[in-house]
Amino acid sequence: MDAINIISLVALVFSVFANSATAKGGLKGAVTKNEKKPKTYLQKIPLNTSALILVLQILGLFQIGTLDYADNLLPIRIIGLLVFIIFSWLQVRSFKNLKGNYSQEIVIKKNHQLVTTGMHKMVRHPQYISQIISDLGLGIALCSFLVVPLVLLVELPLFILRAKKEEEILNKYFGEKYIEYKKKSSFMIPFIG
Repeated sequence: MDAINIISLVALVFSVFANSATAKGGLKGAVTKNEKKPKTYLQKIPLNTSALILVLQILGLFQIGTLDYADNLLPIRIIGLLVFIIFSWLQVRSFKNLKGNYSQEIVIKKNHQLVTTGMHKMVRHPQYISQIISDLGLGIALCSFLVVPLVLLVELPLFILRAKKEEEILNKYFGEKYIEYKKKSSFMIPFIG
């Protein structure tokens, strides 16, 4: 295990603990009354894909499923590590910004509030884009030939579909208020869509 892998391990442990602390609130929400919860494969498949990616990242820390670390890859690996650290932090911030509205499921909670502050002021789904980019960053830092294609070919489209499903139920629930919010914010990437 080289220095980048050790730093990646520390950052990954921090990220998992920070996200699990936030997820506890989401789990509490899963047992409370909900206004609307659509039945769709998008409830679990994207989350299971992220869990698989986490397992592959852990294997990558021990150089399983990775390319050989060549000196010429060092700058790219460092950039990947920095991207992972920054976007992991942004993901935790986006979950915390949702407060009691956060759920691991696509759901409208009882007394659901439309969050339009913090990161959500500019982007409607910062948690998803942060997850995708942080996973991609760590895949690059580890030179994982398993993580990078899985993120790009499976996780990215699944999270886009999941975000669109969320938008569908938020639009029905909040109506004109959500339409106005959509006009002032981007889907996942600031200033785009």
